[in-house]
Amino acid sequence: MKTARVSYLGELRTQCEHLGSGTKIITDAPLDNHGKAEAFSPTDLVATSLASCIMTIMGIYCQNHGIAFNAAEATVEKHMASEPRRISKIVIDLDLSGNNWDETTKKKVIAAGKACPVARTLEGNVDLEFNIH
Repeated sequence: MKTARVSYLGELRTQCEHLGSGTKIITDAPLDNHGKAEAFSPTDLVATSLASCIMTIMGIYCQNHGIAFNAAEATVEKHMASEPRRISKIVIDLDLSGNNWDETTKKKVIAAGKACPVARTLEGNVDLEFNIH
Protein backbone atom coordinates (compact mmCIF):
# COMPACT_ATOMS: atom_id res chain seq x y z
CA MET A 1 0.00 0.00 0.00
CA LYS A 2 1.39 3.38 -0.97
CA THR A 3 1.95 5.79 1.91
CA ALA A 4 2.74 9.17 0.39
CA ARG A 5 3.07 11.23 -2.75
CA VAL A 6 6.00 13.65 -2.93
CA SER A 7 6.07 16.51 -5.43
CA TYR A 8 9.03 18.75 -6.23
CA LEU A 9 7.89 22.38 -6.04
CA GLY A 10 11.12 23.98 -7.23
CA GLU A 11 13.77 25.94 -5.35
CA LEU A 12 14.76 22.83 -3.30
CA ARG A 13 11.27 22.46 -1.81
CA THR A 14 8.93 19.44 -1.81
CA GLN A 15 5.36 18.80 -0.80
CA CYS A 16 4.68 15.48 0.87
CA GLU A 17 1.08 14.28 1.01
CA HIS A 18 -0.05 11.44 3.25
CA LEU A 19 -2.35 9.44 0.98
CA GLY A 20 -4.53 8.08 3.77
CA SER A 21 -5.44 11.43 5.32
CA GLY A 22 -4.49 14.09 2.79
CA THR A 23 -2.24 15.80 5.34
CA LYS A 24 0.58 17.72 3.69
CA ILE A 25 4.09 18.63 4.82
CA ILE A 26 6.43 21.01 3.03
CA THR A 27 10.18 20.37 3.18
CA ASP A 28 12.94 22.80 2.35
CA ALA A 29 16.67 22.32 2.02
CA PRO A 30 18.64 23.61 5.04
CA LEU A 31 20.71 26.79 4.91
CA ASP A 32 23.97 24.81 5.02
CA ASN A 33 22.91 22.87 1.92
CA HIS A 34 21.77 25.62 -0.48
CA GLY A 35 18.25 25.98 0.92
CA LYS A 36 16.13 28.63 2.57
CA ALA A 37 15.37 26.61 5.74
CA GLU A 38 11.78 27.82 5.70
CA ALA A 39 10.44 24.38 6.66
CA PHE A 40 11.66 21.05 7.99
CA SER A 41 14.43 19.57 5.87
CA PRO A 42 14.16 15.88 4.94
CA THR A 43 16.85 15.05 7.51
CA ASP A 44 15.00 17.15 10.14
CA LEU A 45 11.99 14.91 9.52
CA VAL A 46 14.09 11.77 10.05
CA ALA A 47 15.39 13.07 13.37
CA THR A 48 11.99 14.37 14.46
CA SER A 49 10.29 11.12 13.51
CA LEU A 50 12.52 9.35 16.04
CA ALA A 51 11.05 11.40 18.90
CA SER A 52 7.53 10.98 17.55
CA CYS A 53 7.97 7.22 17.18
CA ILE A 54 9.39 6.87 20.72
CA MET A 55 6.36 8.67 22.17
CA THR A 56 3.91 6.69 20.03
CA ILE A 57 5.38 3.34 21.12
CA MET A 58 5.42 4.51 24.76
CA GLY A 59 1.75 5.39 24.37
CA ILE A 60 0.94 1.98 22.91
CA TYR A 61 2.87 0.25 25.70
CA CYS A 62 1.05 2.28 28.36
CA GLN A 63 -2.32 1.67 26.73
CA ASN A 64 -1.68 -2.08 26.59
CA HIS A 65 -0.57 -2.19 30.23
CA GLY A 66 -3.15 0.12 31.79
CA ILE A 67 -0.57 2.82 32.59
CA ALA A 68 -1.61 6.47 32.51
CA PHE A 69 0.49 8.39 29.97
CA ASN A 70 -0.29 12.06 30.52
CA ALA A 71 2.70 13.99 29.28
CA ALA A 72 5.80 13.80 27.13
CA GLU A 73 7.80 16.48 25.42
CA ALA A 74 11.02 16.14 23.48
CA THR A 75 13.58 18.35 21.86
CA VAL A 76 15.55 16.97 18.94
CA GLU A 77 19.14 17.79 18.05
CA LYS A 78 20.47 16.60 14.70
CA HIS A 79 24.17 16.45 13.84
CA MET A 80 25.31 16.18 10.24
CA ALA A 81 28.52 14.70 8.86
CA SER A 82 30.09 15.16 5.46
CA GLU A 83 31.66 12.87 2.87
CA PRO A 84 29.14 11.47 2.53
CA ARG A 85 26.64 14.03 3.81
CA ARG A 86 24.46 12.21 6.31
CA ILE A 87 22.96 12.33 9.77
CA SER A 88 25.72 11.28 12.16
CA LYS A 89 23.99 11.74 15.51
CA ILE A 90 20.54 12.44 16.94
CA VAL A 91 20.10 13.60 20.52
CA ILE A 92 16.64 13.26 22.05
CA ASP A 93 15.95 15.12 25.30
CA LEU A 94 12.72 13.59 26.58
CA ASP A 95 10.76 15.03 29.50
CA LEU A 96 8.42 12.49 31.07
CA SER A 97 8.13 14.24 34.43
CA GLY A 98 4.36 14.77 34.22
CA ASN A 99 3.57 11.07 34.53
CA ASN A 100 4.41 10.27 38.17
CA TRP A 101 5.55 6.74 37.33
CA ASP A 102 7.46 4.62 39.83
CA GLU A 103 10.99 3.62 38.81
CA THR A 104 10.00 0.15 37.58
CA THR A 105 7.22 1.49 35.36
CA LYS A 106 9.43 4.29 34.08
CA LYS A 107 12.18 1.84 33.06
CA LYS A 108 9.70 -0.40 31.21
CA VAL A 109 8.05 2.48 29.35
CA ILE A 110 11.42 3.98 28.37
CA ALA A 111 12.70 0.59 27.17
CA ALA A 112 9.60 0.18 25.01
CA GLY A 113 10.10 3.63 23.50
CA LYS A 114 13.79 3.11 22.76
CA ALA A 115 12.88 -0.06 20.84
CA CYS A 116 10.61 1.83 18.44
CA PRO A 117 10.79 1.02 14.69
CA VAL A 118 12.56 4.28 13.79
CA ALA A 119 15.27 3.70 16.42
CA ARG A 120 15.74 0.13 15.19
CA THR A 121 16.06 1.38 11.63
CA LEU A 122 18.65 4.01 12.54
CA GLU A 123 20.72 2.03 15.07
CA GLY A 124 24.11 1.04 13.72
CA ASN A 125 23.98 3.86 11.16
CA VAL A 126 23.38 6.90 13.36
CA ASP A 127 24.63 7.57 16.89
CA LEU A 128 21.49 7.83 19.05
CA GLU A 129 21.61 9.60 22.39
CA PHE A 130 18.64 9.62 24.76
CA ASN A 131 18.46 11.99 27.75
CA ILE A 132 15.40 11.23 29.86
CA HIS A 133 14.12 13.72 32.43
